[in-house]
Amino acid sequence: MKKQSAPKYQFFPSDVSPLVKTLGKEFLLKQLQKMLLIRNFEIRSESAYLQGKIGGFFHSYMGQEAIQTAAVAAMGVDQWWATTYRCHALALLLGATPNELLAELFGKITGNAKGRGGSMHFFTERLLGGFGIVGGQIPIATGAAFTINYLKSAAEMKGRKNADLAVCFLGDGAVAQGSFHESLNMASLWNLPCVYVIENNQWGMGTAVNRAICVEPMAEKIAPSFNMQSYTLDGMDFFNCYAAFQQIFTQIKTDSRPVLVEVITERFRGHSISDPGLYRSKESLSSCMEKDPLILLFKHLEKAGFITESEYQVMDAAQKELVIKALQFAEESPSPDPVTLEEDVFAP
Repeated sequence: MKKQSAPKYQFFPSDVSPLVKTLGKEFLLKQLQKMLLIRNFEIRSESAYLQGKIGGFFHSYMGQEAIQTAAVAAMGVDQWWATTYRCHALALLLGATPNELLAELFGKITGNAKGRGGSMHFFTERLLGGFGIVGGQIPIATGAAFTINYLKSAAEMKGRKNADLAVCFLGDGAVAQGSFHESLNMASLWNLPCVYVIENNQWGMGTAVNRAICVEPMAEKIAPSFNMQSYTLDGMDFFNCYAAFQQIFTQIKTDSRPVLVEVITERFRGHSISDPGLYRSKESLSSCMEKDPLILLFKHLEKAGFITESEYQVMDAAQKELVIKALQFAEESPSPDPVTLEEDVFAP
């Protein structure tokens, strides 16, 4: 196979200074706090897994926190959301508590799905689920966008609040799935308000993206074939992501057209907790961790006079303590009664 040269990404422009001023201190510190909660949740959960307290699969979102934090901040929790099995962050951002999520990881009855879903299957009122099947969430999000259009007139007549759009997060490895292309085709044909966000963290399990997907940049090359607009974002930069998602949100509310987004990022862990990541050199991993989205956001806020190093440490410690208490809650919660095993199973 001919080796491809690294693509030259043209990121969506975002001038940080005006955004910092516009969004303000309170809002931005809240986003930093959310990212710190996600990071601490992943670190402590990973530790509990390695101690044998959590079973099944576990996929960490460390390194990618800025993407979904910015998306939810820009578009609001009232949209329909669907994501991959790397779903801890989005559940937290959409209102699930650390207690219920850690209890779910521990397989306890107090868990988000009563201990039955585990790490890959979190839900909230607006989160349609984390999906363990690669690309499984893409048709679901497309269907949610169809529902938004279908119910729009009824909602307007009855004065009910309807979601403006559906948001679908997927990994770069899912781009090769047929369901991805079928969904984009239908979304474009039917003018469905759906944002498809490819979180390109450079690796589909252990396969480099340029060995699995024949075009790069992906959104830029794929979107025109489905008559869709595309965006390419810097996934390590909260402001770049926020500015783009804000524009996309406004755009879709106006034209109800689907949009394809590629976010360039890199995870700080292996594909899952059992993946040692030997396909990456230590130098490569160290280089990407220098672009830690939490530190980048903190530096911007520090420069603006919104926070000091010591205040950042206090904020981090508070989120760590919150997760530690949630771990205690999970450990002390009861396990499900085996008698209830077949409850809520609807197959004949």
